[in-house]
Amino acid sequence: MTRRPRRNHSPAFKAKVALAAVKGEKTLAELAAQFDVHANVIKTWRDQLLEGAAGIFGEGKPEAPPPVDVKELHAKIGELTLTNDFLAGALTKAGLLSAKR
Repeated sequence: MTRRPRRNHSPAFKAKVALAAVKGEKTLAELAAQFDVHANVIKTWRDQLLEGAAGIFGEGKPEAPPPVDVKELHAKIGELTLTNDFLAGALTKAGLLSAKR
């Protein structure tokens, strides 16, 4: 018996097969014959569909990032600018940095 090459199924096809499995109108063996996919693969797709279904209705919504305080950011920028200027002056006086930038 020869093995057939590995197939990549589209998400739409997987959803179609998984929905058919969830409906339960046919057995996994019947669906496997109909869609030419192994029954274990159909069971995996069905389980993935059922696990991910809760996220569709809002349980898996990511939280919004916390609001940004612009005043605090401007204060930090000013602080870092002062530090950079101080260090540049100190390095210039020490002869480790040229006066030109």
